[in-house]
Amino acid sequence: MKRLLFLLLLLPLGSLASGVHPEEDHPDPVGQASADPYTGFISQVQEKLRALGFDAGPVNGDFGTKTQAALAQFQLSRTIPAGGQLDDLTLEELGVKRQQESAAVGATGTEESEAGDTKTGG
Repeated sequence: MKRLLFLLLLLPLGSLASGVHPEEDHPDPVGQASADPYTGFISQVQEKLRALGFDAGPVNGDFGTKTQAALAQFQLSRTIPAGGQLDDLTLEELGVKRQQESAAVGATGTEESEAGDTKTGG
C-alpha cells in the first residue's frame, strides 16, 4: 500500500520533467531546408539555442515548428514576450545579429558581376 501511494505521488513529478522543455515533444524535421538567403541566419539561431540548452532540432536553417518552440521557450526563460518570432530583443538576447536584407539577397550577384568584369577585361 505504501509503495502504491509512493508511486502515485511520483507520477505527477514525471510529467513535470517533460514540461520543462516542450520543444522536445516535436519531431526533428527530416531532410535539408531549401537554400535561401536566410538559411545561414536561421542556422546561427539554431546553434545558439542548442548551446543554451534548447532543442531546436538539427542545425539545418529551417525555421520549423521545433525551432519556433525552442525559441518560444528561450523567450519565456528570459522574460521576453514569447511569440516564437525573431524580434530584435530576442536576437539581442541570443547574441545573433540580423542579416541586412540587401546583403542576404545581393551577396551572389556581386560575386557574379565581378567575375564577369574579369572575363571581359582580359
